[in-house]
Amino acid sequence: MTSPYLEQEYQANTKGVEPQITVDGFRQTVAAIEQEVAKVIVGQQTLVRQLLLTLLGGGNALLEGAPGLGKTMLVQTLADVIHCGFSRIQFTPDLMPADIVGTTMIAVDENNQRFFRFEPGPIFANIVLADEINRATPKTQSALLEAMQERKVTVAKTTYPLEQPFFVLATQNPIEMEGTYPLPEAQLDRFFFQIQVDFPNHNELIEIANRTTGADESRPATVASGATIVAMQRLVRQVPIASHLTAYAVSLLEATHPQQSSAPDYVRRFVRYGASPRGLQAMILAAKTLALIDNRHNVDHRDVQAAMLPALRHRLILNFEGQAEGITADEILRQVIQRVALT
Repeated sequence: MTSPYLEQEYQANTKGVEPQITVDGFRQTVAAIEQEVAKVIVGQQTLVRQLLLTLLGGGNALLEGAPGLGKTMLVQTLADVIHCGFSRIQFTPDLMPADIVGTTMIAVDENNQRFFRFEPGPIFANIVLADEINRATPKTQSALLEAMQERKVTVAKTTYPLEQPFFVLATQNPIEMEGTYPLPEAQLDRFFFQIQVDFPNHNELIEIANRTTGADESRPATVASGATIVAMQRLVRQVPIASHLTAYAVSLLEATHPQQSSAPDYVRRFVRYGASPRGLQAMILAAKTLALIDNRHNVDHRDVQAAMLPALRHRLILNFEGQAEGITADEILRQVIQRVALT
């Protein structure tokens, strides 16, 4: 299965115009991407879908899971399927900000005259894999902040725009905490989704063993590229959402704040600070994307609910009692969904 928009995109690029995409073409392209990714990644359909919701919503994703679950392989495969510029940054304690954004160097021209030249770092790509992001110091982690939010990089008082589309897909291991630096709240808030990578089931493990220990190697086909993704992002923003559904999403967000009168007792007891307005934006954009994937032209309340956990789980700050009791953000958010009524 291939995207019906690859040839159209090629023709559009040669004529200097942007490719156009329809709702049906949007759905077909998403299905083609998922099918090609499935040639390499076994199972993990929810993970792949949430990653696509992040990309089509124009955000960044934080993938959290134990080692060996294919997080890095998934991002690399997605870059092959979309055919975008890709770079991988292995975060380590000795990594410096200049290793990410680039640095200004002294160069010599043909007349033997010295001048300053900017050498771009690996951040200048369409898909940037920040592997084990919590192994670098906060100083180095902060080098991603401007790029993740504003899609530009400033070095030595000069600002360089990043080519669109641009995504930071970061991974971290929640098990091994020794030698790691937890991401600050300001950086966590810049992630559109925090996606949990689950352990495969019995049948999936058998398929993984068969695929990775045999002679045959599956190679995914390219079914889209950067311009197509940008066109799909624009289409997502055109999907209408009813005013009462926007109000419902706002009510869900407000209920995560313990000082709000609508907050459930569970939130008042265990939450210190609730989700930010960026979480509201992520919920609505992901809900619009889900509607398009389902071949619908408007948003349903179930789309908002489906987007809520990955959009808000990393934006909740638990208090001491919540941490001591081992309460998870997902438990709190499920309580909020049960308590907040759709009006």
